[in-house]
Amino acid sequence: MFDWLIRIWVDCSGTIYEQAVQPALYALGMMEWADQIQEWLDFALLGVVQVVLVYAVCRPLEAARPVEPVTNPGAVRTDVFYTLLAKLGLLPLIAFVLLSSAERTLNGLLADAGVIPPTLETLIPPLRDMPLLALASYLVILDFAEYWRHRFQHMFGWWYALHSVHHAQRQMTFWTDDRNHLLDDAVSSLWFGAVALLIGVPPVQFVLIVMFRQLAESLSHANVRLSFGRVGERLLVSPRFHRIHHGELSAGEDGRNYAVLLPVWDWIFGTADFDRTSYPRTGDPLVPESLATGGWIRQQVDGLKQFGRALRGG
Repeated sequence: MFDWLIRIWVDCSGTIYEQAVQPALYALGMMEWADQIQEWLDFALLGVVQVVLVYAVCRPLEAARPVEPVTNPGAVRTDVFYTLLAKLGLLPLIAFVLLSSAERTLNGLLADAGVIPPTLETLIPPLRDMPLLALASYLVILDFAEYWRHRFQHMFGWWYALHSVHHAQRQMTFWTDDRNHLLDDAVSSLWFGAVALLIGVPPVQFVLIVMFRQLAESLSHANVRLSFGRVGERLLVSPRFHRIHHGELSAGEDGRNYAVLLPVWDWIFGTADFDRTSYPRTGDPLVPESLATGGWIRQQVDGLKQFGRALRGG
């Protein structure tokens, strides 16, 4: 069912590589890097598509119904840098690729021992003939794993020391979604990639899930006065629902509304706040000021220092 998407993507990527990238590599005498750069091109193009899609959806909403005026454009520019770095580097896909190699090695060892590890589609064979239902099933399972990953980020002091870089932002916009410490991003991406491989998510569906997740997460961080209504708020995380999670009174272990896509997990596990009138001030007042207003390098360095202190119990 998704073959047409693969064909379109391969055609576009191939045309760009042949018409622009390959001639440039030849002119610069860098053809020995051709294979590596062609692989990176696929990651970069997907990142560009994500940035354009997120901007097209979220920016008009922020302009039309902002929760608050932008009083610190420098902090927003730092978040833009975070987004470009994350989207063009595409950590989740890189983790998926690295883990795929490890999975093939492990499966080879298991096959030699006569063991075939189950996946979601081997456990539920009808899913093989229903790709949309399979996609939805993967999405729900991954979102459940992401809820707990997010809660663990707040439960464990060493992890929150890194995650606090994300929560320090007081000028929240749709760019804030990717404002994370590199080490935090790496751990989270490995978590997501490992769960995806464990349940057997096909690569094409993995890409679609990543794109949908990141659009939804960027929207949930947007500086927009938007609720999905009494019913909708319980079906999909809205900007209002997630803003409560970023509120000053919801930092650290006192967090609420951990869900990434589906608020049902917060409802089931008792961490939901469905107050549809609340748009609190954002930011963790207990973290160092540099994590809120410093540049990218300063935030990365100070976040790492916090991480070290947390590991030492300081």
